[in-house]
Amino acid sequence: MARSSTSEVLRAHCAAIAEEEAILREGGGKAGHERQRKMGRLSVRERIRHLLDKDSPFFEIELWAAYKMYEQWGKIPAAGVVTGIGNVEGVPCMIVANDATVKAGAFFPATTKKVIRAQRIAFECALPLVYLVDSAGVFLPMQDEIFPDEDDFGRIFRNNSVISAAGVPQFAAIMGNCVAGGAYLPVLCDKILMTEGSGLYLAGPSLVKAAIGQVVDAEELGGARMHSEISGTVDFFEKDDPSCLKRLRSLVALLPEAKSSGALGERALPGKSKTAKNPDSVYDLISFDGRKNYDVRDLLATVVDENSLDEYKADYGKTLVTAYARINGRPVGIVANQRVQVRTKKEGIQMGGVIYSDSADKAARFVMDCNQTNLPIIFFQDVSGFMVGRDAEESGIIRSGAKLVNAVSNSVVPKITVIVGGSFGAGNYAMCGKAYDPRFIVAWPNARYAVMGAAQASDTVFSILARAHERGDKKAAPEELEELRAKVKQSYEEQTDMRYGAARGWVDAIIQPHETRDMLIRLLDYVSRPTPKAHFHTGVIQT
Repeated sequence: MARSSTSEVLRAHCAAIAEEEAILREGGGKAGHERQRKMGRLSVRERIRHLLDKDSPFFEIELWAAYKMYEQWGKIPAAGVVTGIGNVEGVPCMIVANDATVKAGAFFPATTKKVIRAQRIAFECALPLVYLVDSAGVFLPMQDEIFPDEDDFGRIFRNNSVISAAGVPQFAAIMGNCVAGGAYLPVLCDKILMTEGSGLYLAGPSLVKAAIGQVVDAEELGGARMHSEISGTVDFFEKDDPSCLKRLRSLVALLPEAKSSGALGERALPGKSKTAKNPDSVYDLISFDGRKNYDVRDLLATVVDENSLDEYKADYGKTLVTAYARINGRPVGIVANQRVQVRTKKEGIQMGGVIYSDSADKAARFVMDCNQTNLPIIFFQDVSGFMVGRDAEESGIIRSGAKLVNAVSNSVVPKITVIVGGSFGAGNYAMCGKAYDPRFIVAWPNARYAVMGAAQASDTVFSILARAHERGDKKAAPEELEELRAKVKQSYEEQTDMRYGAARGWVDAIIQPHETRDMLIRLLDYVSRPTPKAHFHTGVIQT
């Protein structure tokens, strides 16, 4: 055969392969894509295009998976899942995205093996993983080939756990169905996003009815609002696919290697960014006596870069605000006491400045996540303490508080604490007081520091002494007790004055409120310097 004809045969074969690959990329075809559009959802490849940087190449992995393997069940293009590597905010990421146009994104044996392969590559190359979840779970007619073995469905969740322990970031966006065992995948990831109309549950409404006789609709059972407001499982509630993918990009942008991150050793330029609110406006927010309620988001708007705040679990544990943000371009995590009264779906009314079980649980998880992605954490303290009483104890407030204290204690990322109001009792500990190794701890002039407020302390002491008087242990007249209470209160007020604490080294500096942002820019520059690595050491030295 002549060389030219040989070349033409090869070219024709290559062209045929390319055409077949184009068909595989169409997934479930026109009907499946139309079904996605009717539900207000993007197709899997549209989602990937929205997620990746413009003009980023996408190295697709195992496009031919399941090719002609399950013809008794119809065509399963690409095994119903798209996997590959592309750049998000300049960071090469492994993308694992279910294709709901193919058997509702159900898992076949080849689907499982394809996902496991993607996880292995990500693990070995330290690539952040982004899962776009839209799957009906295991394809039940073939469950015996998908469910039980070491390279089957359960291995995916085992890998999630091992990858997380290795410090490789994992993001999961639930953009459709996520049911049965498959529900573990997003919950084992670092950050979970969920779009309105999606479902996350171990058993759907029909199975719940069959198993326990309970009648419940899909939204109430495992909808995005339920998981963001009541169960607290979802970190970010998103209205639709585009907003979800935009949020995903902003979260990946917080990683140290992101092109837009200030943590790459690039020194943030003064004046490069601005705040949403004038820093001087903090004086209109907070009163000297600490009694005025304010929304801490208004305070944060005077400190962080405009439009940079991504609030984590915004509808859950509302007496603490946890958020990712930027300060002069540098990514940070923020934990701040909320000072306005809030209402939650699960607990009802909660008082501002008080840490409840749900807010402690949320903050502990957030601190862990900041450590996972190496983000400095800034604590804004204006805390009365943990909630007390029968209901609080029944909710496990001690357990939740211990969880938060444990997370803060073991946190290895740089921590900076700013006391903007009260810092009382165990709230001081949970919000990274001096005993919890903040790299820097500063306070506003109006800040107060004590085991409890002066009024509570004087009342407590008075009650103790009054009971002693009634028992006859001490012969003190009522006016003497009142005088003692007044003295205790005066002493407490003197001791809670921030100058008292500063004199004793409890804070590094007292700063002007309107200078908080400028101060944090400098401190973040200091704490983000490379830590020294010791090399020289000796063993036994002869004298």
